[in-house]
Amino acid sequence: MNRTLARPVERKPAHAAAHRALELERLADGRLRATRDGAHSIVHVRRCFPWSQADQFISLRDNEGDEFALVADPHDLSPASRQVLETALAEAGFVFDVTAVEEIEEEVELRHWRVRTQQGPRTFQTRLDDWPRRLPDGSLLIRDVSGDFHRVADPERLDRKSRALLWAFVD
Repeated sequence: MNRTLARPVERKPAHAAAHRALELERLADGRLRATRDGAHSIVHVRRCFPWSQADQFISLRDNEGDEFALVADPHDLSPASRQVLETALAEAGFVFDVTAVEEIEEEVELRHWRVRTQQGPRTFQTRLDDWPRRLPDGSLLIRDVSGDFHRVADPERLDRKSRALLWAFVD
């Protein structure tokens, strides 16, 4: 009878597989390239909700907006890929802080916004069926058609005109 001794199975941490499965690099032209299981794609980063865990659940999307990969935890990436991701998030994670709403006009399928932000005056568009989203801290988040975010940190502190314009679109 041929018996072999059972050896304990060496288990690698879950993130070890992620190191091999997904790699990120910044190309010379500034674009972000993701490689997973031998497939390559130019990607853009998008933070997923919940915003309370903004450093987790990062969607890597191709130019058509389709998800190429989801990074549940950046610490699962290799140190080099994690650094590339953190840099891309810093560049893409810009949120405009709205200090006043000057005008909101509706057109066929779009709503045109003219606002003042801490970063300066800004105009943007939202779809008619996209409404400002109330966050748990009471702030409002507005996502425009190009994917940028506009946050109203404290809607009650806006001037009277801004509140009147905004409240028509807030539940």
